Amino acid sequence: MMNQNGGFLEQIPVVTKNLIIINLLFWVASLALPKAGIDLVNILGLHFVGAEDFYPFQIITYMFMHDTHSFAHVFFNMFAVYMFGRVLEQVWGPKRFLIFYMVTGIGAGLIQELAWLYDLRDVVYAPQELVNIGGGQILNKPAFYNLFVTVGASGAVFGILLAFGMMFPNVPLYIMFVPIPIKAKYFVIFYGLAELFLGVASFQGDSVAHFAHLGGMLFGYILIRIWRKKSLNNGPFYL
Repeated sequence: MMNQNGGFLEQIPVVTKNLIIINLLFWVASLALPKAGIDLVNILGLHFVGAEDFYPFQIITYMFMHDTHSFAHVFFNMFAVYMFGRVLEQVWGPKRFLIFYMVTGIGAGLIQELAWLYDLRDVVYAPQELVNIGGGQILNKPAFYNLFVTVGASGAVFGILLAFGMMFPNVPLYIMFVPIPIKAKYFVIFYGLAELFLGVASFQGDSVAHFAHLGGMLFGYILIRIWRKKSLNNGPFYL
């Protein structure tokens, strides 16, 4: 039970609070460290598996990094973690919520790797090792793959949104600038279909990892189904 007399931070469940703090600290560090010659986004962001700068740990670290060109990326992700994640943590408990967050984030990264593999299939399976990227610039394959990096907690956030919609399907939610409440289940369906459409359409200039978002929802759905099947003793949701 939360301490109603405590400060604002004391009323946020422990995992939700620490996830927000860690993400904000990494964002600040990614702004400050380039002055010391350390590109934290390049080190911890998720690269395509064939890239020169790919490391296995990036499948975890990428979800704690965010776009350094705008505060909006980290703000809206952490706002969603606060709004929906704290509810899930109160229902599931900190351990299960942390497992869910990490699994959906890692799952989103794995789906992003598969999406890259599909998009880059002509280069990956080409016999030549050099890639002409235009403007007279030619790179070898590992250097070319380095151009593809993704960061952000959005995969885990979309997993959280899906879980909230499954657990509280009829709770009314409000979309920004839309004064009409939408039930959580329809909100999640709308977002899922929108991400699928944008991912398939692949509009020019769209740098959002839509399939990673869908990956977070997919892994979240699978994990919830597993928990339901095992009937873990954590309230009516698992019965």
